[in-house]
Amino acid sequence: MATERQSNGSEQSSRRRFLRGGVQGTALFGLGGLLGALSSHAGAGEMRLTAAAGPKGGLGKEYDYDLSAYRKTDPKLMQYEECGRIGAGFQELRGVAVGSEDRIFLAGDRAIRCFNRAGERLSEIVLEAPPRCATLAADGVLWVGFKNFVACYGSEGKLRQKWPELGKDAVITCLATTEKDVFVADAGNRIVLRFDRAGNLVKRIGQKDPSKGVPGFIVPSPYFDLAVGPDGLLWVANTGRHHLEAYTFEGDYETGWGEAAVGLRGFCGCCNPAHFALLPDGRFITSEKGLARVKIHSAKGEFEGVVAGPEAFPKHLDNPTGAQAGIDVAVDSQGRVILADSLSNEVRIFRRLQKLSVS
Repeated sequence: MATERQSNGSEQSSRRRFLRGGVQGTALFGLGGLLGALSSHAGAGEMRLTAAAGPKGGLGKEYDYDLSAYRKTDPKLMQYEECGRIGAGFQELRGVAVGSEDRIFLAGDRAIRCFNRAGERLSEIVLEAPPRCATLAADGVLWVGFKNFVACYGSEGKLRQKWPELGKDAVITCLATTEKDVFVADAGNRIVLRFDRAGNLVKRIGQKDPSKGVPGFIVPSPYFDLAVGPDGLLWVANTGRHHLEAYTFEGDYETGWGEAAVGLRGFCGCCNPAHFALLPDGRFITSEKGLARVKIHSAKGEFEGVVAGPEAFPKHLDNPTGAQAGIDVAVDSQGRVILADSLSNEVRIFRRLQKLSVS
């Protein structure tokens, strides 16, 4: 228990340092980004804000905006339906990954738990510290990101490697692998690190460089996702810019898409999309925190429809700040969308709606 208390204290201290480090970026984007998001949205139910100072210089009632028009989804936009749930059994569910045979791996507390496609629990790996993320490599090796270090485990659950710590300010939020590389998203330092499989640093990706057209990552909160796409590019969620951006493995910026908007065609709040996953055909599944919703976009970033709207996540609607309430997302070989809902502490599984043909 003493060790656990010390770990929790360390995490809380780390989170405070992260938030202090992000205050400037949040202050710069926060209100301006919200106003920009609202003004960029067009259509029915459009919201408007009027600037006014409240008592003691605070924000007045004019800033009490109503999101009720966005809490229910037009049924015509729904492209998925829920087909299953899995109780995680954790006090704190942090992430989800899908492996071979569509096995579902959940990261939480101090363990990784494995379930089969039907939701039956198969195994558990007990860890030395709380995991923050995990990914399954094509060779079956499980890579786990802790607060500031990475470790990997064989198919039998035994530790194979433990890399040196990245430093006190590191906050690892996501991992992605190829045959030779391991990509690490470090939200604390706002950088993506490319390592070889032995843990040697190969490249730092995403440092601001106007001469090369690299905008730099704005990460106001500890949500910073990445994935290697079927196009062979590294996709990264630049959450403070409401963008998904593609980089070569050498760190060259290739393309990007996204906009700040409360409407379904954009990403809302200070920093979204909080999580995303790529389908085999290059389309994107994105999830947002705050106004919780999961959407599907084309390979070029065009909004196509909704996987799960805000009404599917009642606990998120009752969580006014949305703090630490992300919905991690993964996809399996059948195209099902696997969601790790951190507030309900369960996995939600969605499948594509079967459209009836007219004879």
